[in-house]
Amino acid sequence: MSDTQTNASWGGRFTESTDAFVAAFTASVGFDRRMYRQDINGSIAHARMLARIGVLSDDDCAAIITGLEEIRGEIERGEFPWSVELEDVHMNIEARLTERIGDAGKRLHTGRSRNDQVATDLRLYLRDAIDAIRAELRRLLGGLVELAANEAETIMPGFTHLQVAQPVTFGHHLLAWFEMLKRDDERLVDGRKRVNVMPLGAAALAGTSYPLDRDYTAHLLEFAAPCANSLDAVSDRDFAIEFAAASAILMTHLSRMAEELVLWSSAQFAFVELPDRFCTGSSIMPQKKNPDVPELVRGKTGRVNGHLVALLTLMKSQPLAYNKDNQEDKEPLFDTVDTVQGCLRAFADLIPALRPQRANMARAARRGFATATDLADYLVRKGLPFRDAHEVVGQAVRLGVETGRDLAEMTLVELQAFSPLIEDDVFAVLSLEGSVAARDVLGGTAPNRVRDAAAVARAWLMGED
Repeated sequence: MSDTQTNASWGGRFTESTDAFVAAFTASVGFDRRMYRQDINGSIAHARMLARIGVLSDDDCAAIITGLEEIRGEIERGEFPWSVELEDVHMNIEARLTERIGDAGKRLHTGRSRNDQVATDLRLYLRDAIDAIRAELRRLLGGLVELAANEAETIMPGFTHLQVAQPVTFGHHLLAWFEMLKRDDERLVDGRKRVNVMPLGAAALAGTSYPLDRDYTAHLLEFAAPCANSLDAVSDRDFAIEFAAASAILMTHLSRMAEELVLWSSAQFAFVELPDRFCTGSSIMPQKKNPDVPELVRGKTGRVNGHLVALLTLMKSQPLAYNKDNQEDKEPLFDTVDTVQGCLRAFADLIPALRPQRANMARAARRGFATATDLADYLVRKGLPFRDAHEVVGQAVRLGVETGRDLAEMTLVELQAFSPLIEDDVFAVLSLEGSVAARDVLGGTAPNRVRDAAAVARAWLMGED
């Protein structure tokens, strides 16, 4: 086995160099360097705290901060010399800092370990990621609200078991999506509270003998508080698992939306038309317009669900405190962030550009006896017990199936053959407009209720609730 240079941050105890393959196998810099901003911000806060308590001189602190800011510039310009031999983002930046400013760079790591450093960086990264994801999510929510308000009177079939059940408004259906995604936003907000605590100062596992001012460091980094237990601070990744769980639920909701968009944009439904820029064609069939964006969102849901299982499995057998296993938390977490953010961006762009095909929706709602329940309710209001009304309507539906007609297309005489309680006013009940207007209850599909719900949703988005 060939050797390479031993990592200078820990090589003093070792009598032989690390094998080149092992160095590459154990390195994480290829993926964790995306946390460079968080690592630099954490180090600057740590340096300021060390100067505040007198562990660092003001000159050393100033040199460290200047050096780190210059390194930030190098990284952002693509000039930074990343090294696999230095394992990770933390040691790469620290080594470069020492190269630039000398011994002052070596003093930066006083009172901390890579264990609390990486846990802090990961929380800072995830906090930023949650904020960015929520921005895209709320953009999608805003698009849903506006489209729902515009389509408050557009009638479509509502389904159960993918069979026509009752007429609803398209706006009402869109607001169902809104409510699902609103809960996802609330889960992210709540989970962010548990992300926003600071491990820095826990050191390797037991804390440190230096008189660190952890509250001050937490204040500088805008954490709500330091972690209360040093063992827990460096070893658990439940905050990442919770984010992955919230992301899996969010992606499941997006996948359900995607499935409906795929169905609705098909020739068999033709409820909506997707803009060409969100679709692709076929290499062999010139007539095809494939809903690739919704299909990919649907497919990527499995990917995010898998990352949740990976993180749960990663943690399930680890004793306290830190273990190298936790290096494996980053790739599934980073990919979850990228996937969720990308899917939300795609849908936030797509939803406002949907083109509802209102005539096709209304035509579909007239098939499948969507107003059968309205006829049963009509008979109940006339004094017939519901079970008897159910039987009467079932007989009328049978006639409709046999003759290929909807209930509203039957004559009064035909309907009265099933019950003498049926009178001329029944046709107002059997119309699609009458059916949706009758659902005039809180949470119902009546157009005025949809407009009210859209107004409430707008107020929530604006923080007026």
